[in-house]
Amino acid sequence: MSANPASTAPEAEQPTGSGSGSRPRIPKVPFWAQIVAGLVLGVLLGWLARSQDLGWLVTTLDEIGSLFVQLLKLAVAPLVFFAILVSITNLRQVNNAARLATRTLLWFMITSLIAVAIGLAIGLITNPGSGTGLTPKDGELSETKGSWIDFLTGIVPSDVITPFTELNVLQIVFMAAVAGIAALKLGEKAKPILTLSQSILELLQKALWWVIRLAPIGTVGLIGYAIADYGWDLIGKYATFTADVYIGCALVMFGVYPLLLATVAKVSPLQFFKGAWPAIQLAFVSRSSVGTMPVTQRVTERLGVPKEYASFAVPFGATTKMDGCAAIYPALAAIFIAQIFDVQLGIGDYLLIAFVSVIGSAATAGLTGATVMLTLTLSTLGLPLEGVGLLMAIDPILDMMRTATNVAGQALVPVIVAAREKILDHDAYNSASPSPIDSFGDDADRDEIRDAEPKTAVPATA
Repeated sequence: MSANPASTAPEAEQPTGSGSGSRPRIPKVPFWAQIVAGLVLGVLLGWLARSQDLGWLVTTLDEIGSLFVQLLKLAVAPLVFFAILVSITNLRQVNNAARLATRTLLWFMITSLIAVAIGLAIGLITNPGSGTGLTPKDGELSETKGSWIDFLTGIVPSDVITPFTELNVLQIVFMAAVAGIAALKLGEKAKPILTLSQSILELLQKALWWVIRLAPIGTVGLIGYAIADYGWDLIGKYATFTADVYIGCALVMFGVYPLLLATVAKVSPLQFFKGAWPAIQLAFVSRSSVGTMPVTQRVTERLGVPKEYASFAVPFGATTKMDGCAAIYPALAAIFIAQIFDVQLGIGDYLLIAFVSVIGSAATAGLTGATVMLTLTLSTLGLPLEGVGLLMAIDPILDMMRTATNVAGQALVPVIVAAREKILDHDAYNSASPSPIDSFGDDADRDEIRDAEPKTAVPATA
């Protein structure tokens, strides 16, 4: 009995790669490095495909990127439904649930208003539509449209199947909210349904982890096809507009958010970005707030937000909280399109843009792209919808930064609300680390992950 441990001990202590019986261990590449490698490889392959006119490579890159996005979208409908349903029922475990929900919605609106103000200011200063060489003839009428009538009447579905088949996230959120509230009213009678819903949600999240790990490969296809199809010449025509979107998102994400964390939540902004970084980098690549939602929820919990509250705030934010897609982008796009079509905007128009951004952000629904929100803004202002076609070519490049900003805001608000309500775990927040994204897919629960992370003594901001 004692011979086995003795015989295996020297072998266990033997350095990796030494001796004839050992196998060299392949070093694990961090997820962020895989993403960066995917970006670089995508740019190189896209440039090669365009410069050498390699049609087969363009098609391959398109299929790789499209397949990755398709896999994300495959989980969107059931993920949103069960995440919202479970999150609403989880509120019964939280004290002052109504107060938390109200504060969350209020901060969603406040940060959106700040973001749209920054977008308008940048657009008025830089005049992104001037000197582009683009004309109204370059625009095409968008197939996807949004209007206030469509937005208001489209919330309630005509049946329970179509929203899932047509991926109408807003209607899915409505049905999930109704089901969640009904389950709360039923009490113990709804317990079997809630148990089943929780199991299905965990199953969907587990399957989504497998898709998330394919993000570096998806990055090669998405970035490569964007470069191969659009080219640097086309991007050059939109240089000012592209820079405006990236600068606006950067100001919100690295200026406004840290200021709110330091002054309102009274916590370290650096710690927030350390903890939230896995979700932000995945959002940049995937261009989907809903696809990133499981990671966003995990990092929010890791930052010390109670699980019961985070499981409500993050899914809610993933479908309604869009500072990038629904605030900065439509503000800049409206100014850009108005200048191309030679339409003068006044103070009332700018106030309308702010109103649409704050109230209508649910129209973006956490999917890739912000076409519905843009058409909603243009139709409200009376601007030509053909202007949407002007921006479709450059949309994938813009959507990466927009979605990263969205997700950062979706993690920010629960931290602010939890800190203001004195339910934030400051020890967990101050010890949050940018651990690899792979760790989120382990079978270990949140507490085990947190216990495994090295604790560093970071004093809480007074």
